[in-house]
Amino acid sequence: MTRALTVLATGPLALVQDLGRPGYGHLGVPPSGALDVPSLRLANRLAGNAEEAAGIECVLGGLRVRAETSCTVAVTGPSVPVLRNGHDVGSHAPVHLRVGDVVELGSPTAGLRSYLAVSGGIDVPPQLGSRATDVLSGIGPPPLRAGDVLPLGTPVGPPVGEDAVPPPSPSDHLTVPVVLGPREDWFTDPAAQLAGVVWAVSPESNRVGLRLLGEPLRRAPGFEGELTSEGVITGAVQVPASGRPVIFLADHPTTGGYPVIGVVPTRYLADLAQARPGTKIRLRAQAQH
Repeated sequence: MTRALTVLATGPLALVQDLGRPGYGHLGVPPSGALDVPSLRLANRLAGNAEEAAGIECVLGGLRVRAETSCTVAVTGPSVPVLRNGHDVGSHAPVHLRVGDVVELGSPTAGLRSYLAVSGGIDVPPQLGSRATDVLSGIGPPPLRAGDVLPLGTPVGPPVGEDAVPPPSPSDHLTVPVVLGPREDWFTDPAAQLAGVVWAVSPESNRVGLRLLGEPLRRAPGFEGELTSEGVITGAVQVPASGRPVIFLADHPTTGGYPVIGVVPTRYLADLAQARPGTKIRLRAQAQH
């Protein structure tokens, strides 16, 4: 019996993601991987997988898959309807599928990205040690399409039912710390400028970066030019010529020529991954320790 899932529908966007391929920045390869790492880790635990197994990240629901083998799936992220053969079985819990069963994800009422893990993990061929789809460089499997057949690995453990796994409730107002540097000196009173604007997430945001709309940041006198390209990391808050920040996410370029005013700590990136267009964001500056 072939262990596989068949993709019947993808919704707006569905990608294979694991924990990414860190360590290749010197080759120009972004880290990629799930944007909401805690949600993928939880989905894998619920399905009986190692936390680094590959699953499916989908945007605003609409994913529908058919089991070609007996398996267990789990869906995490924001609260979302999960239908097995048309009957709601709930998210954030292991769900057993028989051959031919169909699972469909509805649209979350809040948040953006859901994660589906399946026992054994999605077993597409790895590239540079990861099965993650990188939308910037094109490394990894292409975005999923209806008709795709996804091979599954061998299950490594039984499904794990957690006593209580309340779905997170993504907010439409976020306050996010930013550790200032390395180029905060390019801006007049950077802490006050960041704090003085209530930013809104732009519809042009994607896995490369969260683009923010609001009053442009002002550069300090003498810093009207541009930088020679330098390395950037996930969470870097780059300020292009428009003065409106971009917070780099997992598929970001590895170098950039605009000043980075600060960096968002890793533990806050999952909240940003769930921020829909229009979400209000305050950036609270922190000095380096």
